[in-house]
This record gives sequence, C-alpha cells and structure tokens, in this order.
Amino acid sequence: MKKTRVTSNASLMQAAYQLQFTEDYKKRAKRFLKKHPDLGSVYLKTLTFLELDPFHPSLRLHPLKGNLAGLHSVSINLSYRITLELLIEGKTIIPVNVGDHDAVY
Repeated sequence: MKKTRVTSNASLMQAAYQLQFTEDYKKRAKRFLKKHPDLGSVYLKTLTFLELDPFHPSLRLHPLKGNLAGLHSVSINLSYRITLELLIEGKTIIPVNVGDHDAVY
C-alpha cells in the first residue's frame, strides 16, 4: 500500500514578510504570555497573520501618532495589542512591544 502525505493549507502558504524579534521584545512577550497564558494561541495566530499579510483586516493595522510616530499597531484581540516597526521595502516586521492599551501606548 502506498502512503500518501497530507499537507495542510497553512503549510503550503509562504510567509510574505519576515518577523525579526529583538531580545527586548522576546522578554516582553515572555512576560506577557506568562501573565496571560490563555492568549497564547491567539497571540501566535496574530504573528502568523503578520507574516502572511500584515494588512489582513482582522489585525486592524494602523500607524501610531505622537511620541510613537513611525510605529504601527495590530490587535491581538479587543484588549491587547502589539506595537511594531513595519519596514515595507524590506518586507521586515520588527515587533516592539506587546500588552494592553496602556502598556503599549
């Protein structure tokens, strides 16, 4: 009997953008996930969408103003955000901070 390998649609998709995590962000994300373990899967889904299409409507990507001008924000859910530097030319996304509205703004 011949074995057939099944692949999911997710594995067939290629990431259009590349996430680059700084050491500071890794520490912030670790603290965030320790404090909110229930958000782990939603957080990972948000990162996956960022790699595939940061302009996906569910992320609600928008530029920030004021002292955070030059950064963008995406939503993990209604309460939590990820601020990030989005370098369109290089297709690179550098997450800066993760947390609730008050923590990241």
